[in-house]
Amino acid sequence: MARSSADDLDLKRACEVAIEGTKHKVFLSIRVAKSRGVWGKAGKLGRQMAKPRVLAITTKSKGPRTKAFLRVLKYSSGGVLEPAKLYKLKHLSRVEVVQNDPSGCTFTLGFDNLRSQSVAPPQWTMRNKDDRNRVIHSILNLCKEILPRLPKVVGVDVVEMALWAKENTSSVTNQVNTQVGPDATDMAQNGSQVTVEKDLVSQAEEEDMEALLGTYVMGIGEAEAFSERLKRELLALEAANVHALIENEPLVEQVLQGLETATICVEDMDEWLGIFNVKLRHMREDIESIESRNNKLELQSASSKVLIDELDKLLERLVFPPEYAACLTGGSLDEVRVVKCIEACEWLIGAIHSLEVPNLDPCYEKMRAVKEKRAQLEKLRSTFAKRALEYLRNYFDTMVDFMINEKSFFSERGQLKRPDHAELRFKCRVYARLLQQLKNIDKNSLRAVRKAYCHGLNLFLRREAREYSNELRASIKVAKCPIISLETGTGPNQMGNVDTSAVSEAYSKMLAAFIPLLVDESSFFAHFMCFEVPANVNDNSCGSGELKDAKMTSMHNEGNNSSELRALNEYLQALLDGIQEDFHALVDWAFKIDPLRCISLHGITERYLSGQKADTAEFVHLLLDDLETRISTQFGKFVDEACHQIERNERNVRQMGVLAYIPRFATLATRMEQYIQGQSRDLVDQAYTKIVSIMFVTLEKIAQFEPKYAEIVLLENYAAFQNSFYDLANVVPTLAKFYHQASESYEQACTRHINMVIFIQFERLFHFARRIEELMQNCTPEEIPFQVGLSKADLRKMLKYSMSGVDKTIYAMYKKLQKNFTSEELLPSLWDKCKKDFLDKYESFLKLVAKIYPSEPIPSVSEMRDLLASM
Repeated sequence: MARSSADDLDLKRACEVAIEGTKHKVFLSIRVAKSRGVWGKAGKLGRQMAKPRVLAITTKSKGPRTKAFLRVLKYSSGGVLEPAKLYKLKHLSRVEVVQNDPSGCTFTLGFDNLRSQSVAPPQWTMRNKDDRNRVIHSILNLCKEILPRLPKVVGVDVVEMALWAKENTSSVTNQVNTQVGPDATDMAQNGSQVTVEKDLVSQAEEEDMEALLGTYVMGIGEAEAFSERLKRELLALEAANVHALIENEPLVEQVLQGLETATICVEDMDEWLGIFNVKLRHMREDIESIESRNNKLELQSASSKVLIDELDKLLERLVFPPEYAACLTGGSLDEVRVVKCIEACEWLIGAIHSLEVPNLDPCYEKMRAVKEKRAQLEKLRSTFAKRALEYLRNYFDTMVDFMINEKSFFSERGQLKRPDHAELRFKCRVYARLLQQLKNIDKNSLRAVRKAYCHGLNLFLRREAREYSNELRASIKVAKCPIISLETGTGPNQMGNVDTSAVSEAYSKMLAAFIPLLVDESSFFAHFMCFEVPANVNDNSCGSGELKDAKMTSMHNEGNNSSELRALNEYLQALLDGIQEDFHALVDWAFKIDPLRCISLHGITERYLSGQKADTAEFVHLLLDDLETRISTQFGKFVDEACHQIERNERNVRQMGVLAYIPRFATLATRMEQYIQGQSRDLVDQAYTKIVSIMFVTLEKIAQFEPKYAEIVLLENYAAFQNSFYDLANVVPTLAKFYHQASESYEQACTRHINMVIFIQFERLFHFARRIEELMQNCTPEEIPFQVGLSKADLRKMLKYSMSGVDKTIYAMYKKLQKNFTSEELLPSLWDKCKKDFLDKYESFLKLVAKIYPSEPIPSVSEMRDLLASM
């Protein structure tokens, strides 16, 4: 048999840990399964789910008194025991074993102090009967020793319990002593361990029974004699019973007569009760019918009341104030009545929404009254939308016509007037909330109002821009600046000291006056016409709290979609289209006066462009982009013309000296640097790159017209480029790059020209050296003197020819270098380089000859250096 959990010391220690701090000592601990039964069906195992629990019988000593408790412990989510329930054994009144459990291991414990006796007590199921008997036996022993009374035990066979106690008393006692410790051992020694027989019959009762049995002599010494005696006594008892029956016959007859009379009365009573039952059944049916009709009447009355309430609420929605209807269908929409019209619109929108399914019960949707009322509201909405559209369209047209005809709004001759739309916005702000209501009522009508506003205001804006631009150009008197020509053959003094800064100032004034205005107009239009776009304007664009409220109402949805923004940009295009023509005219006028002014105009435009964002003012951003493109195009025309002028220099055959376009372009570049503003550096650098590239290409082509003088033309012009752009190259990275390129080309041209001069004067000398170098690739130095034309005699003959009168040869070399040069300042540096290169070549020749002809006398390098220095 498996070991009982009551013998598990680990379980006992876990229980002690769980109740640590309560001063309770564990007397017995055992694992059980907890389930729920049903009252009135004690034997029915109506358990939903058995839960593992641990029953622990504990004691607590308080002076001479000892209290006994029954603890229920459960397992936590971590598998640790924790207290769940606590019962006092003094309130235990009943121990009942469940009869319908075939194993007999399930019992219940009844306590007389439970608050709710209607709830079935829990059922405790042991693993076997030994565990059940051990728990019940331990409870009874503790109750006998500690408590004044014993609980009632139901469903336990007394004989079986007594036999089990007799067989297991010693083992149970030992186990209890082992588990509980010294206290339980003392209790066992003091006689606290009792058997079931002693529980059922006390010691005094047992002694009385023995004394009574001792006084009665049963004579059961012999079994046969005792059996005969029992037979005789049985016969005597039967005879006495028969005699008693005979003597009591009259009494029996009276009893029978009484029974018969009672039977007749009972039958009569049964018949009466049947009649009454039929009557009561009919009466009950009548009562049920009356109650049913009464319930239906009550239900009908309640339903009618609820229906009346619902109909009253529906009527409240269907009835609209007559003053609102009159305001929406007739009367003027001027500033005095617009507030009442807005209130009427708000009511109309609320009334329409209240008759829609989300706000109205679907069962009312198809009612005729609801349909008729909805049709009336739709008709009222369309009527008001038409009236508002017609009024606002006429209002905007009248306002724009008045402002166009009023000269005080525009610039006049001699008076440059900055545009101001404060009065326009003041007149418009009155209808901001009305437009918001119109958007909620009919979006198509709002679109028509937007178009009318854009058309009228576009005329006014274009008139303002045209008048302002005309007066701006008329107020500035600037002579046309002469253009520097880069073409050869034109006069050299084409650059005048004309100050054209007023042109840039005029363009800056135009942008300063209209760009903020157009941005404000774009933002004002977006909010005034109820577009759901992000707010990106300052508070100056609105003039009152009403317009701010309208903006907040129209901006309630931060997640605006791209279609709304596209629609706004289309209307802004219609609102501002055509105004760019006056800006273009101003740019063209500035270009005609001074093409280089495009540089400063480009910087001004770029500064405004970097400060704008392409949201509600996208048209302004596009306008600035277009202006920047037009300025770049105009300046590109100037650059292209300059390139064409440079390229036309190719047609002039045999041009000697410094080409005219190099110093002229230096002057032009200096002036261009003075016009740079802001971010126009890229524009100027692109022009530099294009013009200088054409200059270098044209120079190479001109040099090729006369190959004999090509190197002279190149080195003179590259030197002139370096001299002209030395200062600018220090501050302009783009020109510095071309400066270095010109320097490299100059060095290459010098080297080629000097080599040509040297080889012309000392041709035989260096030709002899070249032949030796070619033969040394295939022959040893010792074999070369035996080659044809390279003997020692040939060497002496070549030296005599080349070195006789060497001073005259060097002088001729100097004259050759000087010939055809127009830039005398370059000659000293070229002659120094020529002497250095000649000495280097002559030194190489001496080293080569020393290897082949070591004994031949040849003038040394120092002699040649002294000779060159003396000349």
